[in-house]
Amino acid sequence: MSLEIVTFGCRLNAYESEAIRLRAQEAGLDNAIIFNTCGVTGEAVRQSRQAIRKARRENPGAKIIVTGCAAQIEQDTYAAMGEVDAVLGNAEKLSADSYRDLGHAERVRVNDIMSVRETAAQFVDSFEGRTRAFLQVQNGCDHRCTFCIIPFGRGNSRSVPPADVVSEAKRLCAHGFAELVLTGVDMTAYGADLAGTLQLGTLVREILKQVPELQRLRLSSIDSIEADADLMRAIAEEERLMPHFHLSVQAGDNMILKRMKRRHAREDTIAFCEAVRRIRPDAAFGADFIAGFPTETEAMFENTLKLVDEAGLTALHVFPFSPRKGTPAARMPQLPRPIVKERAGRLRAKGEAAMAARLSAMVGSVQEILLEKPDSGRTACFAPVTLGSSDGARQAGTTIRAHITGATTTHLMAA
Repeated sequence: MSLEIVTFGCRLNAYESEAIRLRAQEAGLDNAIIFNTCGVTGEAVRQSRQAIRKARRENPGAKIIVTGCAAQIEQDTYAAMGEVDAVLGNAEKLSADSYRDLGHAERVRVNDIMSVRETAAQFVDSFEGRTRAFLQVQNGCDHRCTFCIIPFGRGNSRSVPPADVVSEAKRLCAHGFAELVLTGVDMTAYGADLAGTLQLGTLVREILKQVPELQRLRLSSIDSIEADADLMRAIAEEERLMPHFHLSVQAGDNMILKRMKRRHAREDTIAFCEAVRRIRPDAAFGADFIAGFPTETEAMFENTLKLVDEAGLTALHVFPFSPRKGTPAARMPQLPRPIVKERAGRLRAKGEAAMAARLSAMVGSVQEILLEKPDSGRTACFAPVTLGSSDGARQAGTTIRAHITGATTTHLMAA
């Protein structure tokens, strides 16, 4: 083997894994497996440890390096694993020197992430096996939601300068990517640490202005309560900004939101979705939810179920609550695990039904589809589409218009 990157977690991790690949290659690292971990839940940590043990059994001579949020937060956990050759923090993983010095430097190199003040563009040129590319614009978070450990893995909020973002967007387009997805930990905080009055909407409009060759621009998860006026104007006016918005909602009950220390109420989520639909009628919405948060009653959970309909949410990412040591929520009265799992299952079922209804409503329409493979792709609102057989003229990375002829509960079908 040469060099393998194993990625857990979010889109930002996927982006950084490509940067890790470049830095490790610059250092001449080979015969190595790098695990870029996620620390958002205890289950994510467990899965990464399981994968590390399996990798060691199957690759006894390879170097195994562990990095990412879980390594930043729980460095001792991975340092105690005999299968691991090195543990790198979230800052260290993006330096070629970290991989060049393996075997000569300390086995565990995890510095204080709160001391990091800047986030630089990584100038990633490719994403293996993808027709769209991720583009980091922000990292870290200044908020302290009671359930979340991630600020201690990512540090405080910091933004990539807009000129660097535009430069990287141009590079990615030059490498053939038709669609870019802006990523970050708290993207709507973009610009607060930079000079001037920059916000996420300002950046979006600048990218679309300066990179006319870019066909599609998407946003990863955002906090709707922080959506700025420029962003709303971009949604209304910029056809190349795709009409799919994934919201960090977490719950649909105001008391639970307060106990989570979120900055929005359920009414704010509904108002945002309604406002976007008025200016962009083809918009679709996804959301992150936590089921079974401490102290959540059945009536409170019912408010979350109702929010799915009231806000018109259709693509749900549901997480059963998992207490993370060091967070306030871990010290709150916990619900029995069977109840947590049961509520997560009901919320997922609600999301699946909402998605099926949205897909069914799209039958008969004509959609622009970015092909991920010759026979499949995504609409502007990110609905998956399977196409009939072709004469071989279709190519991944190109956009076609197609008539939607049918739908299953999970995807559209087109002629």
